[in-house]
Order: sequence, then C-alpha cells, then structure tokens
Amino acid sequence: MSLRYSILASGSTGNALYVESDDHSFLVDAGFSGKQMESLFGQIDRDISKLSGIFVTHEHSDHIKGIGVLARKYHLPVFANEKTWRAMESSVGVIPTEQKFMFNMETVKSFGSVDIESFGVSHDAAEPMFYVFHHSGKKLVLITDTGYVSDRMKGTISNADVYIFESNHDVQMLRMGRYPWNIKRRILSDVGHVSNEDAALAMSDVVGDRTKRVYLAHLSLDNNMKDLAKMAVAQTLESRGLVVGEQFGLYDTDPKIPTILTAV
Repeated sequence: MSLRYSILASGSTGNALYVESDDHSFLVDAGFSGKQMESLFGQIDRDISKLSGIFVTHEHSDHIKGIGVLARKYHLPVFANEKTWRAMESSVGVIPTEQKFMFNMETVKSFGSVDIESFGVSHDAAEPMFYVFHHSGKKLVLITDTGYVSDRMKGTISNADVYIFESNHDVQMLRMGRYPWNIKRRILSDVGHVSNEDAALAMSDVVGDRTKRVYLAHLSLDNNMKDLAKMAVAQTLESRGLVVGEQFGLYDTDPKIPTILTAV
C-alpha cells in the first residue's frame, strides 16, 4: 500500500493537490474553473467523481474557484473550518448541507489508512490552515500561503518524506516590480507569502533523514521564476549544510501542468 500524489497546479493563478491511497482519494483546493479542474484530472487519468472529499485551505479565489461547481456536479463532500466556510460562502454558492463538513484547525481526520492533520498558518484569510497526510509511516506536507513559518508549524511538519513548500517570490523582483506598494507590503508581511530565501531557511529547520522530495510551490507569476527559485533555495540550503541532490531532490511545480503521479 502506498500514498500517491500529483500537484495538479500551483502558482499565483490557481492551486490544487491530488492525493490518493489504495482506498481513498482527496483533493486539496480547486483554484480553477470546473472545466479546468476536469482537464487537470484527465492529465493524470483520475476520476473526480471518486474523490473522498475536497479539503479547503482558505477562501482566496486561487484556492476555491472550482469548489462549488465540483461539489454540486459530482456530489462531493467538502471539508473546511467554520470561519473559512463563512468567508467563502458567497463565492462557492450553495452546497447541499449533507455535503458540508467541518474540519477544525489542529485536528486529525481519518479515512481508512490515511490520517489528515490540519495546522494553522499566518496569512490574511479568515482562518487559513494546511494539511499533513500520514499513511503507513509516510508523511506528506502541504504548506503554502504563509507569511512566515513559526516554530509551532515546524514542529508539525518536521521530517516529512515529501514537502510541497511555498517559495513565492524573489524579494528584489517584488520590490522593483509593477505592483503598487500596498500589495508589495502585504506580500512581504507576516500574513503574506514567504520568499525563496525565507522558504529555504524554514526548510533547513524541518528537512529530516527521511525527506526525499521538496517541491517549490505557489511561485508568483510576476515576482519569481522557476530557475531563480531553485537556485536561491539550493544555495541557502547548502549554506546550512543541506546538499540538494544528495540528501533529497528539489523539484518544480507548474501553474498549468500536473506533476506525474508519484508514490510518497
């Protein structure tokens, strides 16, 4: 038995993660239209109707755009905490009561052999939280949309087999770019997004002996580039004694193309 995953898409334009075990399958966020989500599932040859549930991180549109459509069309259960449900209600439209489930922060829900653990992050949303998937001694962590990574978060996510880790922006690109200052200030704040360097510093505190893969996720379309992010993260990690390519691999994600379905 194994846990498998595909990062369907990740970036400032939309986000979605697919995770499956032998008996359950899960979608974390659906930041695209229903048709785009169906296309992404087609690219990994998986059936949306078989999902055990959609798990919501927070109410920003690049994470919830397709949730209402998919829930209604495929009669899927949706899991979110109470504040997120209230914040996204007007955006996702009516979801039947029997498909709406509460998933409180800092709790665990079990689906067969898979335990899904929620944990809070620091972002300008109602009550943003992300997820750790536990299965047969394996651990997959999704953490994006946070202005910083606290010691509490590090304790929850430490020594995972796989990380999908925010590496949102290059600070200089952001400072010199076209965004108005109030947006720049928000991104750089403790409730914004982590930079390439800050992501790497946090990674250096949590990557452990069992870590095999780290994916750089939620890259800004305007303020980052894949090669730049990988170079900056690798350099910072190596300055902290972690050699990319020897102890673990560092991988890209894409705003439109899913990663191949991979076992944890």
